[in-house]
Amino acid sequence: MDLASKKVLITGIDSFTGKHLCLYLKNLGYDVQGTSFFDEGDKKYKCDITKKDELKKVFQTVNPDFIIHLSGISFTAHGNNEDFYRVNTIGTINILDMLVELGMNPSKVILVSSATVYGNQGLEVLDETLCPTPANHYGASKYAMESMARNYFEKLNIIITRPFNYTGIAQEEHFLIPKIVKHFRENKKEIELGNLFVSREFNDIEFVCEIYKNLLESDVSSEVVNICSNRGIELLDVIESMNKIAGYEIEVKVNKEFIRKDEIKTLTGSTKKLFELIGEVKQKEFKQTLRDMFES
Repeated sequence: MDLASKKVLITGIDSFTGKHLCLYLKNLGYDVQGTSFFDEGDKKYKCDITKKDELKKVFQTVNPDFIIHLSGISFTAHGNNEDFYRVNTIGTINILDMLVELGMNPSKVILVSSATVYGNQGLEVLDETLCPTPANHYGASKYAMESMARNYFEKLNIIITRPFNYTGIAQEEHFLIPKIVKHFRENKKEIELGNLFVSREFNDIEFVCEIYKNLLESDVSSEVVNICSNRGIELLDVIESMNKIAGYEIEVKVNKEFIRKDEIKTLTGSTKKLFELIGEVKQKEFKQTLRDMFES
């Protein structure tokens, strides 16, 4: 089967990740189709994943060779906690149930969870052997999804991924890095942040897309794996890099409301399992990611 005949269905295709992943896979020759909660268009189908009849119609229309399930509620400050479980947990299980009911068995079903399932482990490097202890409803809904999805490992070729922080052009501005870049693009004189002395992963969206592609084409199934780089970026280094890119220094003010209690100074993911499964994946320097976002 050549790539052009390989159909990839991306749920949540109009999300930040979905848009980048769609373009990335199309450029490699895949036939990319997707679902959207909001609208429809060329190879994009309006679909509410909490409604099985809508999923059934999409699956029968597309008959995908691969599924990458991105659709869900990802903003942790979303107002209605019940929505996290209704969409992120039950919606995902609806997808798996419908595939089984229709007798479909795609070459790969990638279910996107989150590194937030780990919660506060008191460790600086997190690997897949740790017992998740999610600390918010978003993380809990994703872990509940993982737990339920394991029951389908013998029926479908499933990989569950736990992405750590990543960013890039066109990410929503309520996320940290786009917020910082926007302040510089608008020539703001000051910015309010939380704890400045922390280090986190801020991976590039292209790095994430390549990992998804490699997982898609691998023989891996029935696995839970981090999407990470073990590359910690200090928040103060982000500000310093942006000062140089923008050509001026912004004043940073600490807002205590943004500081989390018992926040870990350094937090990254272990790449050991990921790179053992698909080989090492390189990414551009973070300064280049910031420049791309600033100049876009």
